[in-house]
Amino acid sequence: MRRALRPLTRRGLLTGTVGVAALLATGGAGCGIPAAQQTGAGCVSEDLSDTEKKLAFSNWPQYLDVDDESKRPSLDSFVSATGIQVTYTEDINDNNEFFGKVQYQLSTCQSTGRDLMVLSDWMAARMIRLGWIQKLDPANLPNVEANLLPSLRDRPLDVGNDFAVPWQAGLAGLAYNGRVTKEIRGVDELLTRPDLKGRVTVLSEMRDTMGLLLLSNGHDPAAFTEAQFDAALDKLRRAVAAGQIRRFTGNDYAPDLARGDIAACIGWSGDIIQLGFDDDRIRFVVPDSGVLLWSDNMLVPKKATHRANAEALINHYYDPAVAAQLAAYVNYICPVQGAQEEMAKIDPELAVNPLIFPDDATLAAARVFMALDEQQERAYETRFQQVIGA
Repeated sequence: MRRALRPLTRRGLLTGTVGVAALLATGGAGCGIPAAQQTGAGCVSEDLSDTEKKLAFSNWPQYLDVDDESKRPSLDSFVSATGIQVTYTEDINDNNEFFGKVQYQLSTCQSTGRDLMVLSDWMAARMIRLGWIQKLDPANLPNVEANLLPSLRDRPLDVGNDFAVPWQAGLAGLAYNGRVTKEIRGVDELLTRPDLKGRVTVLSEMRDTMGLLLLSNGHDPAAFTEAQFDAALDKLRRAVAAGQIRRFTGNDYAPDLARGDIAACIGWSGDIIQLGFDDDRIRFVVPDSGVLLWSDNMLVPKKATHRANAEALINHYYDPAVAAQLAAYVNYICPVQGAQEEMAKIDPELAVNPLIFPDDATLAAARVFMALDEQQERAYETRFQQVIGA
């Protein structure tokens, strides 16, 4: 079983300072080119799946199971079962960077050369809003209909479940090292407790940090007002001014937490699972006020010519046995009901890990962040970056 801490985990590759700077400079369009919206009637995609048994799949690094012979068992089983040949490319390293790669083609109704791609929830929302994503055929996705977790249905980014299917998901919450501090239960505690002063890190990912602060104020991150956002931001500003926060981070907080150089943080569940394999005193905490649920999503871009083949692959990964095989390797939240029972056959320890298979209470406390339009995204990111000093 693969248990080594990855040098850079999947969630840590999300929007960094450079990506945010590019976003703010271009109004969310990348490369300074306005993002042109497409319509279904104005950009028609032809499906050649009946005659061409192939598929081009773009994903993030280290986001698919690999065995000791560097083969990809879950993907290989799909190829064997269907005869569909998959060109698998790990060419997504940052949401904004990838947006820049494909923006010209998608905004001008041209093919990107990809039939399936995996993007984070907020970027998926942007592309859906721009009309760059093909609508999926539910008749080709019976496993998704049967097995998708209820908490990941009808999300703000895709209310009708028409365009995006979760690949993996995760939680943003609190974490602490029990070797150097006592238990922590809430966001306010993290930001004010005297013994933690200067020993705390907070994520530079606006949606995760601000989502948790909104929850701590009793507001819903999926439906908040500008005044509520500003009130949460004021709480963060006070913690910065008081010296409570050592720094804002991507997932580079993980080694510091493991060493005890920081005592507690806002962090991601996938990182903490990995750290916990080596030290069970490093704990992930669902705050009393709630936790943020994020997802990475499979999308079929406009002008992709193998949509049905892509849907077959999506459906394959919603077979609980296949989903368990994938989750045993990547260690994020599995979005597939029934996979926990299959995981017990692979690794009983992982089958009871609440960060891979959260219980109903955890999922009931989980919230997603509101889908933002370009104006909101620019405004909120600007305010957040001013407070964190990026």
